[in-house]
Amino acid sequence: MTRVLLAGASGFVGGSVLRALLDRGHEVDAVARRGGQARERVRWHATDLLEPGAAEALVTELEPELMLDLAWYAEHGRFWDSTENLRWVDATLRLAHAFTEARGRRALIAGSCAEYAWGPALLRENDSALEPSTLYGAAKHATHVVAAALAAQGHSELVWGRLFFLYGPGEHPDRLVAAVARSLIAGERVATSEGAQVRDFMHVDDAARALVELLESPVTGAVNVASGLGVSVREVVTMIGELTAGLDHVDFGAIATRAGEPERLVADVARLREEVGFTPAIALRDGLDATVRWWREQPALP
Repeated sequence: MTRVLLAGASGFVGGSVLRALLDRGHEVDAVARRGGQARERVRWHATDLLEPGAAEALVTELEPELMLDLAWYAEHGRFWDSTENLRWVDATLRLAHAFTEARGRRALIAGSCAEYAWGPALLRENDSALEPSTLYGAAKHATHVVAAALAAQGHSELVWGRLFFLYGPGEHPDRLVAAVARSLIAGERVATSEGAQVRDFMHVDDAARALVELLESPVTGAVNVASGLGVSVREVVTMIGELTAGLDHVDFGAIATRAGEPERLVADVARLREEVGFTPAIALRDGLDATVRWWREQPALP
């Protein structure tokens, strides 16, 4: 049984990754600012990685062989341009450096599709240009460059999992899928753009399984963690409308598409499929149905 250091264990993605690690038989040292709920094979560490020396002390204590780092600033609506990203560049690199200094064998750090130059072609790890359009994307890309150099210098393995557009139970209530589902469940009208933007959506539980299998694999370097399927925002909203019996409450075209928003962001998933051997298990409509049902069970937000 392998013990894994999981940073960012209490977040939207982290919670699913924690479950996936346990399902695969791992023991977990779970790191979150406020700790978490006690459970078998999980040791929680209430640690603020932004605090000077916190990452180094944690790794010195645990001496992990495997690490999966999801910790980053993710406040909805603000993370794209916030200078908080700079603090997380520092925190992530301190954690990566401490891991290599402790002779950790293999680390997976979460990256983002925001690192790419956004365009209509499939986004490929080794071919597509890395020209971020946001501070968040630039911060992630810079972190990858330095973390890769640290890993090479320390003779450890680094895999960089570039996440695309995740959805599912527990996500921020103002994100697209959650916001539309909540409003339609409540019988409210939903104003959207025309929804022509095409995105690569993946259920968070599929993404979690992909990350864990990627950590367990021998693959290194950047790997897209995505479905590889392009679906328009309009199709997603339409599905949610059908699942909530609220499609007649959706006003497509009532708001303008945001300036500069790319028309298409879809991943090439050949590395994930062929080298890791992973394929998603949750079809989009099934995942949206489960998410809608989850929101129906939640108390109304103020």
